[in-house]
Amino acid sequence: MLNLIRKDIVLQKKTLMILLPLLFAYLFIGTSTIWVGVLFSIAIIMQSFSMDEKSSIHLLLNSLPYTRKEIVSSKYLGACVFMFIIVLTIIIGNLIIQREMIQWKQLLLLTGIVAVFISFAFPFAYLFKSQYLMVVFAVSFVLYFIIVGKFIPDLNDRLREFIQIVLSIDNSLFYLGVMLSVVLLYVLSWLLSICIYSRKVL
Repeated sequence: MLNLIRKDIVLQKKTLMILLPLLFAYLFIGTSTIWVGVLFSIAIIMQSFSMDEKSSIHLLLNSLPYTRKEIVSSKYLGACVFMFIIVLTIIIGNLIIQREMIQWKQLLLLTGIVAVFISFAFPFAYLFKSQYLMVVFAVSFVLYFIIVGKFIPDLNDRLREFIQIVLSIDNSLFYLGVMLSVVLLYVLSWLLSICIYSRKVL
């Protein structure tokens, strides 16, 4: 299974070489660390996932001495590896550019948001295809702009205030509870994806 994870990293090497300097550039101009980290993490993880959706790749993977459980597990573990690469880049970038260590709460929120996204996106992509996620995103963006334009004009400000409130909470038990909840959701998603892919006809 480690070879499957290594394969994903090797295939994404060129993408990482483009995205990581771009991530540094966004950090340099002062863009929100959480927002940039979430976008870059999701982009690289879903890019890695979509590359394996070609029927020829599916057939190749299933002809190799790997079980479907191992194939799915490699995607979930690989997602953690890509998240770690993005987070490490943000930490280093913040030290170089801002001359300070990024708050652990921000990193926790970043990884939590990405993990929750993956928990819903992977089972959906295994059940259907990741390309249909683009349709969901498009519809979501349209609905978001309609809501902002017609009903809640200050929605962006409210979201920023909510994030600041979450980051200002000084309770370790709260963050521990959130972290455990996200991990549980991630594990349940992992098991669901294994179940879906095991029954899928390629």
